Amino acid sequence: MAVTKADQVLGVDIGGTGIKCAVVDIKKGELITERFRLDTPQPATPEAVIGTMKTLKDDVDWKGPIGCGFPGLVKEGVVRRAPNLDDSFTGFNLVEGIKSVLGTAIVSVGNDADVAGLAEARFGAGKGVNGTVVMVTLGTGIGTAVIHNGELLPDTELGHLEMKGKDSERWASNTAREQGELSWKKWGKNVDRYLTMLEYLIGADRFIIGGGVSKKPEKFFPYLKKVGCEVVPASMGNLAGIIGAALLPVPEIRRSSRSAASRQRSTKKS
Repeated sequence: MAVTKADQVLGVDIGGTGIKCAVVDIKKGELITERFRLDTPQPATPEAVIGTMKTLKDDVDWKGPIGCGFPGLVKEGVVRRAPNLDDSFTGFNLVEGIKSVLGTAIVSVGNDADVAGLAEARFGAGKGVNGTVVMVTLGTGIGTAVIHNGELLPDTELGHLEMKGKDSERWASNTAREQGELSWKKWGKNVDRYLTMLEYLIGADRFIIGGGVSKKPEKFFPYLKKVGCEVVPASMGNLAGIIGAALLPVPEIRRSSRSAASRQRSTKKS
């Protein structure tokens, strides 16, 4: 089936060091343009970041909906926290700022871990799994995304659950492994304990492990012995952020399409 405009969204992955984007076929979960990238401006103020996004949008020559993955918490379009960007982001209405500068009517913004989880659940390692899929990114900290039957529970921060009297990130993040000079076996047992606790709390049906360590599952997966559900490595790599971001505006696109169809039918009747 040919890709139509309603099947296309510009996905933008805003990171602390780089901002990446591409037009995505949201039905197939594939990029239909090359991936464009620019360094994140320093200082990373809202005006500078949105200005960089505009440059990328112009390079793509895009005029349609935009979905953005953002390294922080955004509620009702307003940034509550953005630890890897400038402090001036706090309290900034990011959605309205993007709409104004980029001249785009449909803009959705979500947490970067959430959008990566959406992509994996829809097109990657969680595709076809009923029930609760949890993306767990083991990196500098622990990022999580919870998707139940295709629906995202946004803004979870389950990497901060207490484990052995401390924040779970202190035991099970990749930074904890590196800084503590832990063996893969010892660290793998910490990850197993964390996942087992998380499974008990939310009844996960599959864990998807992301982050750089997901490329080395043979190093620590053998020590994931107590967790009761399936654990698999992420499969979409760096594209998950862009593709997942492009999925965010989908409900708005569908509503717009239905409204347009309704208006068309009304015109024909009259």
